Amino acid sequence: MIEKTIVEWHKLVEARDAAGLDAILADNVVFHSPVVHTPQEGKAITSLYLTAALRTLNNEHFRYEREILDGNNAVLEFTTNLEGIHINGIDMIHCDDQGRIDDFKVMVRPLKAVNKIHQMMAAMLEKLK
Repeated sequence: MIEKTIVEWHKLVEARDAAGLDAILADNVVFHSPVVHTPQEGKAITSLYLTAALRTLNNEHFRYEREILDGNNAVLEFTTNLEGIHINGIDMIHCDDQGRIDDFKVMVRPLKAVNKIHQMMAAMLEKLK
């Protein structure tokens, strides 16, 4: 089930365009940020965070290095570079039985990458609001 959803996700990432998020996110989606303790619940807030991520992390250095797909679950490992800081992370994605993403968790390393993402995402979220 997750394969078609991940194909659509990759299209969004490649195009650097968040316009298709509404079609692939479930209304009850939960987003887990690497820098915000509380899970963010709902399509609107998840779309906001993913849009900010697409505009912040998804630069000319962004690459998905590998992916694991199993049933309704996907783990996508990525790398990128922000202002000279190498970032390594994973997107853990779950979709419901209709193929819509209902859980999206991002984990990032190392600590200075987390700090840089926190700084840059906060600025981008302010611009988007």
